[in-house]
Amino acid sequence: MIYLDHNATTAVHPEVLKTMMPFLEAQYGNPTANHRFGRKARTAIEEAREQVALSVNAHPSQVIFTASGSEANNMIVHGVANSYPDTHFACSAIEHPCVSKPVESLKAKGMAMTKIPVNNQGEIQISDLSKAELNKISFLSCMAVNNETGVIQDLPKIVDVANEHNIQVHSDAVQALGKTRLDFDALGLAAMTISSHKIYGPQGVAALIVNRKIDLQPLILGGGQESGLRSGTENLAAIVGFGKACERARENVVLFNESLSQLQAYLEGELRKIGATIFGEKANRVANTTFFSIKGIDGVTLLTALDRVGFAVASGSACSSNNNEPSHVLLAMNVDEETALSALRVSLGLTTSLDDIKNFIGALKKEVERLKQLTAMAA
Repeated sequence: MIYLDHNATTAVHPEVLKTMMPFLEAQYGNPTANHRFGRKARTAIEEAREQVALSVNAHPSQVIFTASGSEANNMIVHGVANSYPDTHFACSAIEHPCVSKPVESLKAKGMAMTKIPVNNQGEIQISDLSKAELNKISFLSCMAVNNETGVIQDLPKIVDVANEHNIQVHSDAVQALGKTRLDFDALGLAAMTISSHKIYGPQGVAALIVNRKIDLQPLILGGGQESGLRSGTENLAAIVGFGKACERARENVVLFNESLSQLQAYLEGELRKIGATIFGEKANRVANTTFFSIKGIDGVTLLTALDRVGFAVASGSACSSNNNEPSHVLLAMNVDEETALSALRVSLGLTTSLDDIKNFIGALKKEVERLKQLTAMAA
């Protein structure tokens, strides 16, 4: 089985697992306890917090550990809404559902919301909003890298426009960490979300990086962990693994892009030869993500066929791949519904080889031809 779905999740790296093992095998102190076992656990968490902060140039005190990127995104949206009831929210038309759905739920309760459009390459167009529209917005969430197309958004420009209109900005940077350089401090963000299992760390841990200038109300109340913003006993081993994964991600950004850019170029060259449309190809994209469609072939059907012959790919967002609806990202890019339903995403990882890509292309050609023949027979 060849795994080509690294945007959905990555395998835990051996160095990360090695770092975690002592806390899985022999450490049973609660980090809030005052005895030696508890102090050891607390020290491990704070060391990991420093590693996470360093990976995005934030201060350790700004790092709030959560159980997932979805929780972190919900925390910032609902936390801001609870602290500032008059907030006018804005998010881009291509945000992950764990941002767009909380914002839409608040809109249903009467809070104001603006959706920011994208162009046909999937780039957020905040400048398309009028001055009057921008002046209404008080809080904006926009992703750093789109999880489906891999398009890198121009965050500095977006933040500059937002600053001109006193808009606080949060960025879901889950797909950006380890693939691009992130600088929380230099960007001047109010908050940023990052996640462990996208960077060869364990599942079940993520972080919300918060500029303490905003007053954030917690989603989970209880023992007051994470500076009172996220109660609950910390997932010690996972947090330690997340810290190590962040350390590796920070050190390997250049290696990641150098090793995968040539593979991506080869893959997309072969896809074009068989008539595939590559979404966002004229935009600046991360080196591991290719979102494409082949006319007349249903994406989910092709995904299933490829799975049967040993290739794991996706039909869009990992959280939405089980439904048969067209990608909301592609619809926002003005892609027609039929083409959007044909879309498949290939996301490469550090273990992906040229042979993997060649084998994938060979299998793809065979399955596309087979499905076309079946379609012709059915007609």
